[in-house]
Amino acid sequence: MLTVIATIRSKKGAEEKVRQQLVGLVAPTRTENGCVDYILYQDQSDPSTLMFYENWESKTDLDAHMKSPHFKKCFAEIDGLFDIEVQFLTELS
Repeated sequence: MLTVIATIRSKKGAEEKVRQQLVGLVAPTRTENGCVDYILYQDQSDPSTLMFYENWESKTDLDAHMKSPHFKKCFAEIDGLFDIEVQFLTELS
């Protein structure tokens, strides 16, 4: 299992567009092979900060997700409107 935490910080004025695009990514991603969890959060004190919590059965499944048409379309729509930090985690306990 591979856990991913992706923190997205929308640029000023782009918060709503980024949020809408990322919300639209959730449903099709949850149907992908190897997707265990795909949850989008919004920071309560800073609405420009969103976070994906993802669990994938394998890195191969995650790689396929990032090549999917809905993933590519989503990120093409918001290109340049956000900064992102991605962590790849392995469960220890």
